[in-house]
Amino acid sequence: MNQEATLTQGAITIIGSGLAGYTVIREIRKLDKTIPITLITKEPGYFYSKPMLSTALASKKEASQLISTPADGMASQLEINILAQTEVSAIQIDTQEIVTNQGSIPYSKLVLALGADQIRLPLQGSAAAEVLTVNDLEDYAKFRQQIQDKKRIVILGAGLIGCEFANDLVLSTYEVDVIDMAPQALGRLLPEEASLELASKLASAGVRWHFNTTIQSIDHHESALKISLANGTTLTCDAVLSAIGLRPRLDLAKAAGIQTHTGIVVNRELETSVKNIYSLGDCAEVDGLVLPYVMPIMQAARALAPNLLGQKTVLSYPAMPVMVKTPSLPTIVSPPPKDAKGAWKVERMDGGLEARFESEDGQLLGFALMGAATSQRAALTKELPPLLG
Repeated sequence: MNQEATLTQGAITIIGSGLAGYTVIREIRKLDKTIPITLITKEPGYFYSKPMLSTALASKKEASQLISTPADGMASQLEINILAQTEVSAIQIDTQEIVTNQGSIPYSKLVLALGADQIRLPLQGSAAAEVLTVNDLEDYAKFRQQIQDKKRIVILGAGLIGCEFANDLVLSTYEVDVIDMAPQALGRLLPEEASLELASKLASAGVRWHFNTTIQSIDHHESALKISLANGTTLTCDAVLSAIGLRPRLDLAKAAGIQTHTGIVVNRELETSVKNIYSLGDCAEVDGLVLPYVMPIMQAARALAPNLLGQKTVLSYPAMPVMVKTPSLPTIVSPPPKDAKGAWKVERMDGGLEARFESEDGQLLGFALMGAATSQRAALTKELPPLLG
């Protein structure tokens, strides 16, 4: 099928061609080979692995090489209709129609797999508009073009994506400075001792850290960019990449009257506050949890597919450790719940570090494993309680 194929009244319609959108389609096709499915995306509709964006340089892969299947291949493989490069402007819940720049599209059941946007800081200076973000493959292609034949990169944000990009860039012989208002790297995921270990290993690889400060201005300076930090430091670089976090895309849902909070609020069957509209992925919030990682998306897709076909299924989240792609110090983390009471216990070992977050009665609620200790991932994951039982 292709973009010109006739749209079928009553089709399951999915907005978003990222991992969430395509994974739920694959799960539907395991259960039903013939139900009509329409995928609407403002992107070209190809399939690629988004996590590979922060490792492609060291892997010596160009942006185009990250595409595993083009849009026509996905349409044929999954027997779906793809409306690529199509903008959705509104959801009309009373008539169950989607308004797009290609006309109105009816739906029987609608899935919002809208993803999230990179948060952008309001920056001052003549070069503030030149700060780059990488949120999809097209962004990444622009980033690679911008840094071609350049050497000095500044990254805003020492979170997971910032650390991964920093490691990838230094492994590719770029000079990298990372700036964060927090006092440590991966501050939301790691205890202090583990964070210091990661920062030290990345520093040995060439990353320069600037913690407890932020950018005051970014200005053009001859053929480069000059960055002035709040602590008085001045940096000169060729490009700036912002990686300070993600914000779920909510505007479409809000305008349609769908309940939102941090994300689009869904129940354990992934249904929103509006009948026949569902959501999953980086834009969705389940029981207060917004989890922009691969494993939660896979779990949600496995629960959503049967629900879309009338087979009631309740989503559960097992413990799902996150692998931080920093080859200078391989790291796996399963952070404790936000309201968890307990303490971190850190043990160093030859070539690694194991940090356990334990409750007062000794129950394991989270962990961070580094280097050689990553071999304990499977054993420790079995000890963790589920995120959503």
